[in-house]
Amino acid sequence: MEQINYLNNEERTFSMLCHLSALAGIIIPFGNIIGPLIFWLLKRDIYPEVDRQGKEAMNFQLSILIYSLIAGLLVILVIGFLLLAAIGVFMLVVTIIAAVKSSNGERFEYPLSLKLIS
Repeated sequence: MEQINYLNNEERTFSMLCHLSALAGIIIPFGNIIGPLIFWLLKRDIYPEVDRQGKEAMNFQLSILIYSLIAGLLVILVIGFLLLAAIGVFMLVVTIIAAVKSSNGERFEYPLSLKLIS
């Protein structure tokens, strides 16, 4: 991952919040999409790194939504329960890693993320 030294504290904070706000989905339905969307829309025109990290977070959360819908359909075959649990753990771990990397000024790209927003 690439270290970006020229970011100021506010830019790093909002980049981190683009990722961490996705954890709102644990409590609020669709909070994992609404949270990153809010922070991304607030600061994307001001800070280029927030724009980039916000797109990354949105793409990942939308990808997770798609994967969860497919796993939800597979609940009929019982394997969906395992897939939903694996997707949940994967989303939690990778989101925390992304937030930590962003707060350190590093660029992060989510694994298994579809590029829906470019």
